[in-house]
Amino acid sequence: MKLMIASDIHGSAECCRKLLERFDEEKAERLLLLGDLLYHGTRNALPGGYDTLEAAELLNGYADSIMAVRGNCDSEVDQTVLDFPITSDYLYLPIDGKMIFATHGHVYGPHRLPPLSSCELLLCGHTHVPDYYPISSPGAGDTACFYCNPGSVSIPKGGSVRSYMIIEDGKLIWKTLEGEVYRTERF
Repeated sequence: MKLMIASDIHGSAECCRKLLERFDEEKAERLLLLGDLLYHGTRNALPGGYDTLEAAELLNGYADSIMAVRGNCDSEVDQTVLDFPITSDYLYLPIDGKMIFATHGHVYGPHRLPPLSSCELLLCGHTHVPDYYPISSPGAGDTACFYCNPGSVSIPKGGSVRSYMIIEDGKLIWKTLEGEVYRTERF
């Protein structure tokens, strides 16, 4: 299965359109969105091309391909304009023989670990910074799983670029919003 992962669109119709163009080009089977889809939040400047209704309309065109979790900037009113569910704080997803725990990162994350006994990858957005490193939890032995963040589609932070990720054949591939690979890891 080829899975595309993105986070933190924050209502940028411009960046959302580019992301969906990449989704078509990647020919991924599913698009996993890690929250903060429509609203920019009080700590972020307005992203370029900010238009929440247009972003919602663009995403709704791909509703059958999207899986999503709720971010800290997502609300119940956002769900009323989206044709796919966004109200769950997390989801478990088996892919390539591994179990992924996908969440936004504000409830569960490396700072507050979820139950990881059957999880190999903790996939979070929220920080707007792409990252990948091993984490452990009390009683789980050495490395419980790996923390992974695709970065932000519209408001990158920490000197990063607008980005998304692909998971395919046991590889994690980070790409710029223009589709250029800039990091690859195995998991």
